[in-house]
Amino acid sequence: MQIEDAVRPEKRKCALTQEEKIRRKKRKRKRKLIRIAAIGMTIALSFALIAGIIALVFFVSGRTGRQSRIQTVLSEEIQTLKDGRKGKWQDFYAAELAMPALDVELLTINEFSRPGIALPEVKNIFIHYTANAGTTALQNRSYFESLAETHERSASAHFIIGCDGGVVQCIPTGEIAYAVMKRNYDSVSIECCYEREDGQFTDRTYQSLIELTAWLLHKYELAPEDVLRHYDEGGKICPKYYVENEAAWEQFLADLSEYMEQRAGMFMDL
Repeated sequence: MQIEDAVRPEKRKCALTQEEKIRRKKRKRKRKLIRIAAIGMTIALSFALIAGIIALVFFVSGRTGRQSRIQTVLSEEIQTLKDGRKGKWQDFYAAELAMPALDVELLTINEFSRPGIALPEVKNIFIHYTANAGTTALQNRSYFESLAETHERSASAHFIIGCDGGVVQCIPTGEIAYAVMKRNYDSVSIECCYEREDGQFTDRTYQSLIELTAWLLHKYELAPEDVLRHYDEGGKICPKYYVENEAAWEQFLADLSEYMEQRAGMFMDL
């Protein structure tokens, strides 16, 4: 009786241990399956994220590439138009064109009329009027010079054409002038004197303006379409006569083109 009582608890203990082992194995197997599932899901999500990033990169780069190609095509088309427009004047550019007679009276370098800053490029030639009837080119040049002392305002132009047709150069073409506020760094400006209150130029002023403008177009290989009124950049009524009389401005451009064609023809005849 004593022996039996002593053995039975030991057997029960062994049986419980075996059951516990089975349960532990099941738990381990379950945890292992959960870890495998978690790892698999993590890998799947990682691959999905990478694939999404790659797709996004291709989409953005493709869009950027398309935009770049479109911009390139547009730039090429614009350049082709420019080249085609200028191509018409290749004979004119090739012709020898003498500089018009100039009275070089350069302004002293100062902050208000001749800053001495280099002009990096020339895209347009601007035509102005002096807005003070009956004055001479030298008088207007003296006004620009006086600004160094008075500090009244900033103003100047590369050239001034008098009512007698004489041309005074105030600033070298390699420097900026204070003539067209937003375009001082890519343009050359010509001021014209006048006698009539309506701002119309004399015949001598008109002829000198054509010759000087043509010479500048030749120098920078520009076309008549590149000649603008001050009015065309900012809306200022300048030059007055050519703002109030569009037909007169169109006639000026036509006369300028004819003059350039004549000079090109003279070169071809040589």
